[in-house]
Amino acid sequence: MRRKEREITDINEKMSVIAKSKICRLGLSDNNYPYVIPLNYGYSYENEKLTLFFHSAKEGKKTTIIQNNNNACFEVDCETRLIEGEKPCNCSYEFKSVIGFWKVFYLETNDEKRKGLNYLMKHQTEREIEYNFIENELNNVDVYKMVVETFTGKQRIKNRKEKTPAPNERFAANHYDNK
Repeated sequence: MRRKEREITDINEKMSVIAKSKICRLGLSDNNYPYVIPLNYGYSYENEKLTLFFHSAKEGKKTTIIQNNNNACFEVDCETRLIEGEKPCNCSYEFKSVIGFWKVFYLETNDEKRKGLNYLMKHQTEREIEYNFIENELNNVDVYKMVVETFTGKQRIKNRKEKTPAPNERFAANHYDNK
């Protein structure tokens, strides 16, 4: 990582980013062309292993790509906010993000799918409920997991010297600068 001072090294902080984020961007490779898709996800972190869970229709571009090449990366982010500067080139962004790599695997049995969908629902709803999925529902959806081999975190926190104008100041400055 080029900016070591921005690296998130503590596993609890990285897991906090994963817990706060609701959309995961899954990066796949379609015949050497990148394909990135935003997805709802669920996760588990057990025995120092991060596993992400996704669902999809039974057919489509994502499904076809994964069948042909299951190498993948993911990105999640949270706590994002523009930090405006006096000039456009002095703007920056506040954020926390996590990026990871490995492979995506299709869950074959309905028991595996049920478990994956429960992780997904737990994360998205923030409820500790065990959902019951009927066989027909499970047969009509594909569920995938990504057991993450490696993941890193990065953050950009606004320092006290940076001033973000109030919304009305920002509007007035932009409005008159553009005339």
